[in-house]
Amino acid sequence: MITITASCLGILISINNLNNNNFWNVIVSQTTILFFISTILIINPNSTWNPSNLSYNLSIDNINICLIILSLWLVPVSILASIGHLNNSPLNQNKIFSSLIIFILISLVIMFSTNNILILFIGFETTLAPTLFLISRWGNQPERIEAGYYFVFYTLISSLPLLIALLFIYNNFNHLSVSLFNFNPLNNSNYLLTILCLIAFIVKVPIFSVHLWLPKAHVEAPVAGSMILAAILLKMGGYGFIRLTLIFQYNIINNLTPFILPYCCWGGALASIICLTQTDLKSLIAYSSVSHMSFMIAGITLLTNWGLNGGIFMMIAHGITSSALFAIANINYERTNTRTLNISRNIKASTILLPIIWLIFSCANLGLPPLPNAIAEIFIFSSIISFSLINIVSIITTTILTAIFSLTVFQLLNSGNTFNWNLISYKTNEREYLTLSLHLIPLITLVCNPNILAL
Repeated sequence: MITITASCLGILISINNLNNNNFWNVIVSQTTILFFISTILIINPNSTWNPSNLSYNLSIDNINICLIILSLWLVPVSILASIGHLNNSPLNQNKIFSSLIIFILISLVIMFSTNNILILFIGFETTLAPTLFLISRWGNQPERIEAGYYFVFYTLISSLPLLIALLFIYNNFNHLSVSLFNFNPLNNSNYLLTILCLIAFIVKVPIFSVHLWLPKAHVEAPVAGSMILAAILLKMGGYGFIRLTLIFQYNIINNLTPFILPYCCWGGALASIICLTQTDLKSLIAYSSVSHMSFMIAGITLLTNWGLNGGIFMMIAHGITSSALFAIANINYERTNTRTLNISRNIKASTILLPIIWLIFSCANLGLPPLPNAIAEIFIFSSIISFSLINIVSIITTTILTAIFSLTVFQLLNSGNTFNWNLISYKTNEREYLTLSLHLIPLITLVCNPNILAL
């Protein structure tokens, strides 16, 4: 991980020395090369320069390796998607924008790879400032300031109990090592301590009832902010939740699972109902994320092999799918200047490939086999039903509603009569097709070989 972090710092330094003529070409090339080289080093355990062999405190395992690769993959893709609305911006603003994204990547790599819970917390909080700048500075509407307030206060208020709990754990056990806790989980009957540790990650995921910051942040953020927020930053909450549940597994299995499980299941169903009422495309995708992440938390809470595998699979599949949906939504917005579903319609009359890509990712979002979301849902739903059969009611409700709003979005945007005052050309360029293709490639890879995510 030191190699990856040093490479990111090198990209940060090179950003300040670029001119306007080759800025985007160099940034995309550097981040793409970083992704390929880092992936080769990470997945090759026999390499002398494997990042896991360079530091005792930064290492990789079967849980964080896929999240690190997903983070490295998303950076060049999000920059590609942002070139359209940033191409005419001043060079200094583009440099700041790119530097913020690289800084987020450094924080993510450190958080996902650390063996110390306190460093995990620091990496968790470090992403707050650059994400806030992306939302408040590059958002499209005045409401972006309010969205930034929601994002900051939800994160800070939920993180303070976690910091207090970590200090308490260190004072009583004299270490905060993830590896040591995996060998010797805490057999502590202090339920309040467990709740204080988990609440920060539950808010960051988020699950229903603590989700109000997410739709506001998604709607007001630029496309890169929405893609990073949906694909990576939400997974920080899931990853932290996995690490903390493995530490407090006795408390969670014996006492908290019977309460968290039905709450998350019905929360996911309620989020799906809210999706049916949305008229804003980005807001609908955000509420869809709340529904999927609620079931992800429900699967992880069970601490079974199927539940953990399903949770990790859901994080990766949802990261790819939601990022692609936000990228396509941005293509629509750049042409129509609106996100209202009833106005942006009849895309299929202007282009052929875009409706096909919409259909693929809509089917992925609703969990149609053999797409990766369906594999994750099979694992998670099977684990939930085996724990308590009554939860099948919320599962069936969510599955039906998710299919309804996913196909409704596809039908509204691609069918119907175009308004006379909205005759927009939907001709897409090579950069936009490349962005969408880079989402299709990992999706097809997971369909062909889902075992690459198995624990």
